[in-house]
Amino acid sequence: MRRDGAGCATHVVLQHRAPWSDAGGTWGVPGGARAPGEDAVAAALRESREEAGIDPQAVAVRGTHVLAHPDWSYTTVVADEVGTVEPRPTDDESVEVAWVAVDDVPARPLLPAFADAWPVLRASLDD
Repeated sequence: MRRDGAGCATHVVLQHRAPWSDAGGTWGVPGGARAPGEDAVAAALRESREEAGIDPQAVAVRGTHVLAHPDWSYTTVVADEVGTVEPRPTDDESVEVAWVAVDDVPARPLLPAFADAWPVLRASLDD
């Protein structure tokens, strides 16, 4: 997350998913399945490095947001940029990876679980 001088969220890193992937062509935060024994934060940092070239040392984790369903859940890990973060596609799962203004996020075709989570997540970003 990028923030302005007042601490308000201004931009978020989004990944444009490859057409062949699950929900291909949609946008969401870099991520994926957890490895056995891996918690959500470790998985998010690993996936962000693998898919978007984001160095875990360049971000500070603020917290998590869980969208729970009866048989599955979607966890978004929120982290702030504390070093230089220049996201880019680093594997074939991404068509594009970019900083997107938070106000422009809903205008993109979003990964369905991320679209469900975004309104509550957005409301909490400036807390």
